[in-house]
Amino acid sequence: MFGKRPSPPGGSGPEELPIPGDAVGNDSAEILRVWIVNGGMHVSLQQGFDDPRMWGIALVDMARHVARVYEREGVMTEAEALDSIKSLFDAEWNHMTDAGRTGLARQ
Repeated sequence: MFGKRPSPPGGSGPEELPIPGDAVGNDSAEILRVWIVNGGMHVSLQQGFDDPRMWGIALVDMARHVARVYEREGVMTEAEALDSIKSLFDAEWNHMTDAGRTGLARQ
């Protein structure tokens, strides 16, 4: 279901993103990791916030970052990407295609 760009030539193993610079050496915690594995989405996360409403802010912030990447890479404007993201977010919210499973991540 979820497509991904091809791996760079000669790459082996999972493609991990770097830790954001401001997170290094500061009071920080990773709260979400998302992988595309064999066309499916796999998520590892922790609660992260005392108030679950904060996830609403985090999800919107992530959508904006994603939209900026699409614009930076010349795929579409930030506004077009945000509209596209929100459209499918709303559709998935109203008619879930896959509830997934939530369990403990392997250590």
